[in-house]
Amino acid sequence: MHVSSRFRLRNILQPASSFAAVALVLAFVVLSCSPPANALPAFARKYGLRCSACHESWPALNWFGLKFRDNGYQLMNDRDAPILQNPSYWPVTFRITPIWHRLSTNESVDTYADGAISGTTIQRITSTGFDLSGLDFHTGGTLEKNISFYVLPSSDPTGAFHFETVMGRFDNLFGSPWLNIKMGRFELNNLLSEKRILTLTGNGGVYQTYHFRGVGDGNIFGQMGDNQLGIEYLGHSWNDRTRISAALFSSNDGNVNLTLGANSYTGFFTADQGIDLGKMGVSRIGFYAMAGQAATYYRTSGGVPIPGSGIGNKGFSREGFTGEFFFGPHFDINIVTQHGTDNAWFGQGYGNAVNTDGDGGVNCPPSCNANNTPGSVLATGAQAPTWNGATFEARYLYSPQLMFLARYEVERMSQQANGAGCATVVTVACQATPYGTGPSPSNLGNIDNYVIGYRWNPFMTNRAGFAWHNEFNVFKQNGTGPTSPITGLPTNLTVSELLLGFDFDF
Repeated sequence: MHVSSRFRLRNILQPASSFAAVALVLAFVVLSCSPPANALPAFARKYGLRCSACHESWPALNWFGLKFRDNGYQLMNDRDAPILQNPSYWPVTFRITPIWHRLSTNESVDTYADGAISGTTIQRITSTGFDLSGLDFHTGGTLEKNISFYVLPSSDPTGAFHFETVMGRFDNLFGSPWLNIKMGRFELNNLLSEKRILTLTGNGGVYQTYHFRGVGDGNIFGQMGDNQLGIEYLGHSWNDRTRISAALFSSNDGNVNLTLGANSYTGFFTADQGIDLGKMGVSRIGFYAMAGQAATYYRTSGGVPIPGSGIGNKGFSREGFTGEFFFGPHFDINIVTQHGTDNAWFGQGYGNAVNTDGDGGVNCPPSCNANNTPGSVLATGAQAPTWNGATFEARYLYSPQLMFLARYEVERMSQQANGAGCATVVTVACQATPYGTGPSPSNLGNIDNYVIGYRWNPFMTNRAGFAWHNEFNVFKQNGTGPTSPITGLPTNLTVSELLLGFDFDF
């Protein structure tokens, strides 16, 4: 589960229309017209710093916070070693978010006549109510100077825990900031961090660009927003203006116990450069590249795929540019672009026969994950799905305690998995489309995602963080909505969510 979108809801909703919803919104806006602040308090307590020292707005890092993280959660002074800390200091932070939200999506609904189902119609289903996110339990810091760790047990809203992050680090090897190594389960070195995302709704609380794949695509392994199991090298200049990294991790999307292809790996490479523009601030430009292979064939026992037995590796790649551009002390724009390609076997639903991604069957229902067993042949016209995408996020920091933000994400397929003459060997259900044989529509799976919101922190201390968070998200995807009872073809999916909540940590 993603730390930053801890209550991952797939449905999302439309603007509030009821009187009760409008009244709630007005009340919350009135209550929100004051100042804020924030940071993960564990490190602030250790060094006696204000949270704003490391955070543009908690939990998003500023330049100083990025440097602190790159140094292995150290300020490179005498207070880094834990033996010099007050014995009562315990580097731990709890974070959870009680919320009220309103969800709305278009669904296929049964109609009745004489007590029996007579057909279907497409209706908008809307629900409102109070809810909870999951619980994050952060602990991290130094075990000794230049030896650091981070552990994050995280639960879903029901209290089911998993380890989101577990890593150990060797920092500044041989006295050089260019030599830092970590191993475990960790976030990739994305300049725009999804784990420190400032939004919380189900579709707005993740970066769609980091997780996008075509409809019916079985490749769950290229999701650069998910924490991965592997090893990473990070190097940076003494002032952190220049940064490079290279990671090698198992192609299993961070799943433990070698449940997926145990002998496949992925590489992730980044570089970025900070540019001091004087009063405009320090902007950054960079690039990333992900390239790997993952299994499409799992050996079976009694016809059931054996976890960890994956072979038949096929390739995939993601690459793009990143930018963080400041326009003075109050306004900045973050940009991530991506060009993605999956092998044709992934495009036809192969790659995750043991179904460990937990995506609820959005890309391939759990009952039909395809397995590239001996004798499997790709359909005529099957081709590598290819797409281009981009994320644009603008932030306005009115004060260290109040931030407004807006985001637009656009994902566009440039080549569908089913090309001309395709007679797919995968079932209609597994492809999640009733188009059957023949090429898929060129816009199938295209996404437009819109988010606006603000965070207000009424106080700022090195003991605790508290944010009043208001957010609205609209998510649109072509051809993945309910099937029209008139045309027999899928409609476009439109979901939206209005969220109001307390985001706090201690």
